[in-house]
Amino acid sequence: MATPSGKAAIPSPQTSKRALPKDASSEVPSKRKNSNPSSTLPRPSGLFVEGSIVRIAMENFLTYDICEVSPGPHLNMIIGANGTGKSSIVCAICLGLAGKPAFMGRADKVGFFVKRGCSKGLVEIELFRTSGNLIITREIDVIKNQSFWFINKKPVTQKIVEEQVAALNIQVGNLCQFLPQDKVGEFAKLSKIELLEATEKSIGPPEMHRYHCELKNFREKEKQLETSCKEKTEYLEKMVQRNERYKQDVERFYERKRHLDLIEMLEAKRPWVEYENVRQEYEGVKLIRDRVKEEVRKLKEGQIPMTRRIEEIERQRRTLEVRIKEKANDIKEASQKCKQRQDCIERKDRHIKELQQALTVKQNEEHDRQKRISNTRKMIEDLQNELRTAENCENVQPQIDAITNDLRRVQEEKALCEGEIIDKQREKEMLEKQKRSVGDHIIRFDNLMNQKEDKLRQRYRDTYDAVVWLRNNRDRFKQRVCEPIMLTINMKDNKNAKYVENHISSNDLRAFVFESQEDMEIFLREVRDNKKLRVNAVIAPKISYADKAPSRSLNELKQYGFFSYLRELFDAPDPVMSYLCCQYHIHEVPVGTERTRERIERVIQETRLKQIYTAEEKYVLKTSFYSNKVISSNTSLKVAQFLTVTVDLEQRRHLEEQLKEINRKLEAVESGLVALRDTNRHLELKDNELRLKKKELLERKTRKRQLEQKISSKLASIRLMEQDTCNLEEEERKASTKIKEINVQKAKLVTELTGLVKICTSLHIQKVDLILQNTTVISEKNKLEADYMASSSQLRATEQQFIELDENRLRLLQKCKELMKRARQVCNLSADQAVPQEFQTQVPTIPNGYNSSPPMAFQDLPNTLDEIDALLTEERSRASCFTGLNPTVVEEYTKREAEIQQLTEELRGKKAELDEYRENISQVKERWLNPLKELVEKINEKFSHFFSSMQCAGEVDLHTENEEDYDKYGIRIRVKFRSSTQLHELTPHHQSGGERSVSTMLYLMALQELNRCPFRVVDEINQGMDPINERRVFEMVVNTACKENTSQYFFITPKLLQNLPYSEKMTVLFVYNGPHMLEPNRWNLKAFQRRRRRITFTQPSQ
Repeated sequence: MATPSGKAAIPSPQTSKRALPKDASSEVPSKRKNSNPSSTLPRPSGLFVEGSIVRIAMENFLTYDICEVSPGPHLNMIIGANGTGKSSIVCAICLGLAGKPAFMGRADKVGFFVKRGCSKGLVEIELFRTSGNLIITREIDVIKNQSFWFINKKPVTQKIVEEQVAALNIQVGNLCQFLPQDKVGEFAKLSKIELLEATEKSIGPPEMHRYHCELKNFREKEKQLETSCKEKTEYLEKMVQRNERYKQDVERFYERKRHLDLIEMLEAKRPWVEYENVRQEYEGVKLIRDRVKEEVRKLKEGQIPMTRRIEEIERQRRTLEVRIKEKANDIKEASQKCKQRQDCIERKDRHIKELQQALTVKQNEEHDRQKRISNTRKMIEDLQNELRTAENCENVQPQIDAITNDLRRVQEEKALCEGEIIDKQREKEMLEKQKRSVGDHIIRFDNLMNQKEDKLRQRYRDTYDAVVWLRNNRDRFKQRVCEPIMLTINMKDNKNAKYVENHISSNDLRAFVFESQEDMEIFLREVRDNKKLRVNAVIAPKISYADKAPSRSLNELKQYGFFSYLRELFDAPDPVMSYLCCQYHIHEVPVGTERTRERIERVIQETRLKQIYTAEEKYVLKTSFYSNKVISSNTSLKVAQFLTVTVDLEQRRHLEEQLKEINRKLEAVESGLVALRDTNRHLELKDNELRLKKKELLERKTRKRQLEQKISSKLASIRLMEQDTCNLEEEERKASTKIKEINVQKAKLVTELTGLVKICTSLHIQKVDLILQNTTVISEKNKLEADYMASSSQLRATEQQFIELDENRLRLLQKCKELMKRARQVCNLSADQAVPQEFQTQVPTIPNGYNSSPPMAFQDLPNTLDEIDALLTEERSRASCFTGLNPTVVEEYTKREAEIQQLTEELRGKKAELDEYRENISQVKERWLNPLKELVEKINEKFSHFFSSMQCAGEVDLHTENEEDYDKYGIRIRVKFRSSTQLHELTPHHQSGGERSVSTMLYLMALQELNRCPFRVVDEINQGMDPINERRVFEMVVNTACKENTSQYFFITPKLLQNLPYSEKMTVLFVYNGPHMLEPNRWNLKAFQRRRRRITFTQPSQ
């Protein structure tokens, strides 16, 4: 029982008819806290259920200053006009029982629920408990936005409060139990799953929701386990299949390993066999060496007597050789004397011969002199005859003078012709130099043009292909056709290219310019239609704009920093320039500098230009039609891409014409050179002919003088030869006398030579005798030396054999040591380690303490190198057959086998765990689902009954799509408000607001008798109902909530229909609001009742 305090300017009393019980409702002021418990009629505590609200106290809370409400144990109907504070009581219940502020739908901070202007607020809820009422107090601090909790006036934490509230099964967050005004519409929005959860918490046994949560958790874990088992099973099958695929490779790997192990054993045994073979070879060589050594000793002893005999014979030979030398010296002296005599005789012979030869020479000279004189006289006669003939010839000097004049004239003509040839050659060289220069210029222009065309091809391939087609088909057009503008424009300064490219659109930059519409149609038909090339084409104006003057002189604009119009920055063919002037007004767009940018405001206001360029920006100016103000927009200039390469096509055409003119001149010069060379050849021939004629005449003129000189010379020669005479008889007599004297001297020398020859012959006989004796001695010596040499040769051969055998012995010994070392390494034995008995078969001793010890493990293997090598070759061939094997495959196979075993164990454990979870699910499901079905059936029975009493139909069932998806279970509410329709599920969209309110109210009423919660709150749920449904619902609420053993019910409404049925067990709480409310300290209920009785008693007397 409460009345809220309010400051409204207009009173709004609310009246209603009701049957007043003996302890019926009373009116309580809102300006004070009721501190007198005796002011309200006491209620029997047995009517309240555990956890019901006995008292609600508020201080500085929303619209209340101080207020205390004492609800009844059954239906509590709180009535009051809108804004008086009915929902504030609902908020107090929610916040006082540790509810979240956001659940009310009003504010998300608890400080907003404190009355405006106050720093603190208080809510106090007293709950009924058989062991003693529970008083929960919540103090709210606005500044800190904090709450301070008290239970039975003792400070506690919010968590303890929540635990105490939950122990009484109070769920202020459950819409099935607590439905505030702002959450009425959300009840219909609850999904089936949310409605089931709210219903379980509201009316189900405490363990029902817990079982449901366990089932959902178990099912989720079951799904995880099923997924895990499925994945592990699939993974296990894949691994098993993979291992099966690799099993053969593994078996082949181990088969190969067996061969490799045998190869390793054979390779290990081979050094031992080699060692044994070498050791045996060493023993054989050692025996042979000792035998050869003994032979050397015997041979040396047999050579001693032979050496002595050779020395004795050598002494005899030396004596004979001394005597032979003496005889040889005597013979030499005699021979020298003979030689001297013989030389003298030969000199005498030569002297005689020289005398004879000198005489013969003089005779020959005399004969030759006579012959020369005769020949000379004959030559003189011939010359004299020729001289007489020459004197008869005419004078040739006039002919020589005429030929000389002709020759001089020909030479002058020839010099003139050669000068002209030199001039022509110089002119040709100069023209060729000019041709090369012009050609280089054209090549440079072509290179620049190629750069522009490359850029065009890279960016606009279709346009480039169209350019190529145009160049090959220019003869098809009647008038001039210009290639794309970007190719025909040539910047005068490349740094200004950015202005032109930013001013002309890219579509027009790659457009072809035509002077004739017919030509353009032909071009587009061929290029666009036939070749499917995407190209642009434009037509130049019929009237040329190329030379159109700008509207303002550039001199007027220079003061603003403008230095040129766009048109003057480049050159282009007339059609292109005309089109750009007409379309883009390039003759009217000035280009400025940074100075222009600094004065841009002044430029805009004073010049009234439509477009201007500064150093880095473009300005577009427009004049508003309404305000006549100038509106400007500026954009930054983009970097030039196409026009940075400049090609002057006019200059290139001029160069081509110049090249043609040079070629024409070269041809003329070449033809002139050919004519001059022909003339020069003709003059050269004529010159040669004249020279020959002149030479012949000159020779004829000088011939007489030459003949006279020759005759004089020959006569002088004859006189000299006649003076040189010789007496041959005198010379012959002198020579004969000298020869006789020489022959006498020669005879004397021959006699002396004969005596010397006899002496020399005697000495030679004696020498021969000594030589024969020496020969006999030498023969004997040679025989002995031959025998000695044979013996020595045998000795040397034997010694060499000994040396070789000894070297071989040492080599084999070293090889034995190396093989022993290698064999020990194979057996992992150190150099000083004794060979273990298990590795020994025989241990023969060799020098230096090395032992031969083939391992016993090798006994089953071949014992010869050939057999070992053959077996090695065979095993290696077998091992090489196993190609493509990777040791990692075996490692992976082994690892995978272990992983398969581990996975099998894990899968077995997971399946056992899954079976355990399924068993738990089955048990928990039985404990949860059967009671839930019974509970839903009861709700459906009451819900259907309520709807049937309203001549409507309603049904509640447990809905799920899959029985195993426990998180998908939900309560489905289906209603029908008209007989012509079917049952439809309650949704936020299908039913009207009133129908949703009726359905919600009837569902909550169906829960009322089954509810185990201590109270239920419903705020203004009847607002959307029509009067008929509102009356029906109100009647059901009264009948249901006022039954015995039902929980407390709070029904908040701003209005009620007239003539509604009421129950004695219900409590009506009126909320008043107005400026004429009594102060809380003046509120006295008993005084009001007495006054009311007095007024009632006095009215009849009046």
